[in-house]
Amino acid sequence: MLLGLSVAQLITLGIGGLTLLAAFYGGTGMLLAYTAPVWVLAAVLRQEMATLTAALRSADLTPTGWLGPGQVAVILRSAYDPAVAATLERHGRLGQELAAAGPVAVTGTWGNLRTDSAWHAVLWVSEWPRSMVYPGFLAPVLLSTGIQRSVSLIYTPMRSDQAARDIRKKKVEHLSDAAQRARMGQIEDAAQTAEYQDVLQQEADLTAGHGVLRVSGLVSVSAPTLDDGR
Repeated sequence: MLLGLSVAQLITLGIGGLTLLAAFYGGTGMLLAYTAPVWVLAAVLRQEMATLTAALRSADLTPTGWLGPGQVAVILRSAYDPAVAATLERHGRLGQELAAAGPVAVTGTWGNLRTDSAWHAVLWVSEWPRSMVYPGFLAPVLLSTGIQRSVSLIYTPMRSDQAARDIRKKKVEHLSDAAQRARMGQIEDAAQTAEYQDVLQQEADLTAGHGVLRVSGLVSVSAPTLDDGR
């Protein structure tokens, strides 16, 4: 805890000299600014890293250790300039300066981003499967060869009151749609029924004390030319 606030409420906004400008969300939702020494926030970050490591081990996962500054620099440089990635991996200390890890040139448009030797595009997963799928259903996206990509799954915990409001809103929408279809003489299809059952299951889980997670999926694609990326 720092100033009575948890680590999860700490958001780093910027770095200036020997202090970090940080922001906290108070109990009323107000954003409060606070300036703290670097060593204080570094200690908080180390505490959070240790907590995450312990949580991974308790889930029977074996973390291999945190990346050092040089390793982070190589990853960033390789992402911006994939043409030099193999060279950076072969040569020991080459490209391990964080200050020089950024792109030499950047050109951005609405649909893509060009950095050094690559074109990049980020695709958002707008809808997940509504029916049961096998565990490896993402294998064609994750394991196919021929193009460089990264997939990010972001799980955002929702507050209980917010999750309850969201579930009630979905229930009202489904019931209103069902009443409208009944007046028009239409029948419910399997997809609508499954979606409503999923809402009811979420409500039951929340009532039983389980948390609700909002899942977001992002697929980043990188290619040497714009045509290859398409």
